[in-house]
Amino acid sequence: MTSVPDFLESLEAALARCHHLLDDAASRRDAPMHTPVVSTLGVDGQPRSRVVVLRAFNAPNNALRFHTDRRSDKARELSLDPRIAMLFYDPAEKMQMRIEGNATLHSDDEIADEAWRSSQAMSKLCYATEPPPGALLSHAHAFDLPRDRAAAEIGRPNFMAISVSVAALEWLWLGAGGHRRALYRFKQSGINASWLVP
Repeated sequence: MTSVPDFLESLEAALARCHHLLDDAASRRDAPMHTPVVSTLGVDGQPRSRVVVLRAFNAPNNALRFHTDRRSDKARELSLDPRIAMLFYDPAEKMQMRIEGNATLHSDDEIADEAWRSSQAMSKLCYATEPPPGALLSHAHAFDLPRDRAAAEIGRPNFMAISVSVAALEWLWLGAGGHRRALYRFKQSGINASWLVP
């Protein structure tokens, strides 16, 4: 008889497993959850989704962070409506996490400065692209992206760190013997956790 992982029978253990995977995803670039899908509301009211890189996760504060170009659509969208949804999936774990929360934009503060300092030169170069992300081009190569890592610092004015305060986390585990699903809502008074029908 195979043993059942603790996190399939305990709301506390399931949340601890989610936190472990998010910690891993923020620190290990080959972790499956390192590149979640982020959804925002476009300026036209339509949902918009794209893949980002998870840069930090703070379990005690129920917060995570990713980076973007401050000239991007998602930065503009979140400045108008901070509501955000994130989707994480790990096929080996057979686990999905859906996170909903509110974003705070950091461009010219200590959070942005520290995030920039901790970024690799290769990543910093992405913020030096001209014209800005999403601009129309006359042909595929009609943009400038510096390749010399010594030029990495010129992208700093375009860099933005986005912190997400997690309001809810929905967890789904897919198993041949039966799925598991739970919902966690985070409030100042504590965590409201419930099992859901998968």
